[in-house]
Amino acid sequence: MHVIVVGCGRVGAGLALELIEDGHSVVVIDKREEAFKRLPPGWGGQSIVGAGFDRDVLELAGAKGAHALAAVTSGDNSNILCARIARETYGVRNVVARIYDPRRAAIYQRLGLPTVATVTWTTDQVLRKLFPDHSVPEWSDPTGRIRLVERILPVHWCGRRLSALETETGARIVAVTRAGVPSLGPGDLVGQEGDVLHLAVTFSSRTRLEESLGGDAGDQATSSSAGRSR
Repeated sequence: MHVIVVGCGRVGAGLALELIEDGHSVVVIDKREEAFKRLPPGWGGQSIVGAGFDRDVLELAGAKGAHALAAVTSGDNSNILCARIARETYGVRNVVARIYDPRRAAIYQRLGLPTVATVTWTTDQVLRKLFPDHSVPEWSDPTGRIRLVERILPVHWCGRRLSALETETGARIVAVTRAGVPSLGPGDLVGQEGDVLHLAVTFSSRTRLEESLGGDAGDQATSSSAGRSR
């Protein structure tokens, strides 16, 4: 997948290298050429000097065909503007903006623009938002038989009772986060676009979960997680 990272500070450089390690095509944008010194020689991606909200720069970076964009500069306004342009102008499906003010991050999250506040930032959190169709492992028991995973509810499950997903797959929905607000268990909850599911799964139920939600995200997430653990 093609991913654009705006900002080559410590955060952006680390994210770019992890994405390359996971096999993605990566372009990093930064206003300062010297910022790219944080990337090792022959790191495997492309670097472009410019502003991440400049449409010419974004097009040069491949925004028209990009799968995801992470705006992780030191400026909240620049990150929000860049993420909005990527989504609204170029149709980049998965965007995330790094926000220093956690209160502002929560507001933008409720407006449908994924954000990660600096105080809670981790690479894994950004990757979850960049690839919401991947079931991301959050915890595993020592035997590996039971895992907690996070997954964005796909569109074809919107309007259906989430308890049906448990019946169909054998997974257990521990919590649902909707518009930034978590609640326990499915009960009679009906799925809505943007819901984040936190599920307990066994190996077999995880396979059925991926089949029900669609795609081969489980295998991709597993290999991605393994790559990051090295």
